Amino acid sequence: MKRSVTTALLLGCVLVSLSAQSAITRFAVVDLNRITSAFSEQSVEFKAFNEKLSQFQAEMNRRSEELKELDVRLDEARQQGKQDQIRTLENQITTRRQAAKDYIEKMQAELEKDRDRLQRSNSFMSQVVNAVRVIAESEGYSMVLSKEGAGIIWNSPSVDITNKVIERLRSGGKR
Repeated sequence: MKRSVTTALLLGCVLVSLSAQSAITRFAVVDLNRITSAFSEQSVEFKAFNEKLSQFQAEMNRRSEELKELDVRLDEARQQGKQDQIRTLENQITTRRQAAKDYIEKMQAELEKDRDRLQRSNSFMSQVVNAVRVIAESEGYSMVLSKEGAGIIWNSPSVDITNKVIERLRSGGKR
């Protein structure tokens, strides 16, 4: 009797564990730079995209440092009570922040367009995405991310809640 109860409990635990594992979202990461290096002759378009992405990041770092430097100068001018310099620096900061915002919007739109074009073309990138999809599906990953910050390379439709969000918004947030 004890043995059958213990066996039943053990079997129940195994079943619960298996069902919990199937509900877990698994993520994977891909180093696209290593892949493109291994197939450099096939990845000209992707390398160009990656280079553009790197240039964008470098420019954003440069602009961020510039703004930090202006903020430090503004703090110093405030401590010294230099009103003319304070106004000048505040104007420079406002102008440069707006320029950075405009630059980010422009570059994000360009990069998104380039990424979409790469993924739709019959190029090396589409071969990479297809290989990632096959491996992810066969090994049970729900989403594969790029190490380089290029975003999601592939995701299972099971993790996409877009339709649920649309339904909730259409229903006025009720349910």
